[in-house]
Amino acid sequence: MTAASSIRTIGALAGLLVTLPVDLAITAIAVLRRVPPPVVDETSRRRTVLITGGKMTKSLSIARAFHLAGHRVILAESAKYRFTGHRFSKAVDRFHCLPEPTSPHYADALLDVVKREEVDVFVPVSSPASSVFEADAGENLGDFCDVVHGNVRTVRMVDDKDHFSEFARSIGVRVPDSRRITDPIQISEFDFPPGREYILKRIAYNPVGRMDLTKLSRETPERNLQFAASLSISEDDPWILQEYVAGQEYCTHGTARSGDLQVYACCESSAFQVNYEMVDKPEILSWVQRFVGRLGVSGQYSFDFIEGADGHVYAIECNPRTHSAITMFEGHPQLAAAYLDDRHPMIVPEVDSLPTYWIYHELWRLLTEPGRRDRMRVIGRGRDAIFAAWDPLPYLLVHHLQIPSLLVKSLVTGKVWTRIDFNIGKLVELGGD
Repeated sequence: MTAASSIRTIGALAGLLVTLPVDLAITAIAVLRRVPPPVVDETSRRRTVLITGGKMTKSLSIARAFHLAGHRVILAESAKYRFTGHRFSKAVDRFHCLPEPTSPHYADALLDVVKREEVDVFVPVSSPASSVFEADAGENLGDFCDVVHGNVRTVRMVDDKDHFSEFARSIGVRVPDSRRITDPIQISEFDFPPGREYILKRIAYNPVGRMDLTKLSRETPERNLQFAASLSISEDDPWILQEYVAGQEYCTHGTARSGDLQVYACCESSAFQVNYEMVDKPEILSWVQRFVGRLGVSGQYSFDFIEGADGHVYAIECNPRTHSAITMFEGHPQLAAAYLDDRHPMIVPEVDSLPTYWIYHELWRLLTEPGRRDRMRVIGRGRDAIFAAWDPLPYLLVHHLQIPSLLVKSLVTGKVWTRIDFNIGKLVELGGD
């Protein structure tokens, strides 16, 4: 770690220390007021639900939904994130540390938790790097509990941007033109259509480079090849050359059971999205229903779309895991049932649900970006995705235990980070999880 990186890390720790008294006061007031949890009318039998991805806000949202519906919740996460603030939630009955999903012992560790806790349902809240491994593990758990995750074949297919696009075209839904690239020389051989631009995206998860939208075209042949040569493109590390569609971005969350879309949310989106508000886009809903219906499987499927100048939407990728847009369902009386019960009517965020944000991201924007009046309006009309008056400890401990512990670790190990992401509860690192 460079001196500049160390100073940056110490500065972040100091900033969190400054806000600690305020967050302590907010938490203390909530505790003293003893705010009761929302009432959820749930009639299904009580089940024990295992949720992974314990560091992320979306796992907390799902845990709260199951808890409020009367179910027992087991939360799990890798040892690296054992200080997650979510383990202290009133919604969590038991917390377990697991090996990293890439470990050969991960599936056995999950199975051990399932047996010891007598788990009825496994709901993985996967990170981008773990969805395939959790699908592998799910194959071993199917004899012991219900698994709300795609099978290995499906998850591997949709997680591969090229294979996902091929499948989408085969069922007649719109995706941008694309090519699989395994050698930079393919860029110079590609016949770029006149007037159209393309971008290169790594098929494997790329936490830092995914925001690089360098545009390639017929008019820039030298730059095209130079840029491609600077990347890690190879047979073992394929990329996708995808047509760049200019327009408004959207993201969706979907939970399916046996091909039926039962949980659905759609929001405007961007490259780094930490604000969620439900929007009605019938073409996107129809696209998602057709896609998951043709898959015919259970699991959680999140899609990114672009609405082009022609007025149509194009899906640019699928992420076979929970989307942070699930935070909009906090307090929804039917969320747990829609996850657990076959043929449950599709639910969307309730009409009076508030847009969600993460207050520390909003505060940073207030300090560093223009448009402060707009940011204040966002804060005033929405709610923090972590804080709940009836369950305040996660809010305090994410900001003053979970993230600080990771910052201290980065100082000790010298690992460089590019961004703090309070939503997914981690420091974004090159080659990270």
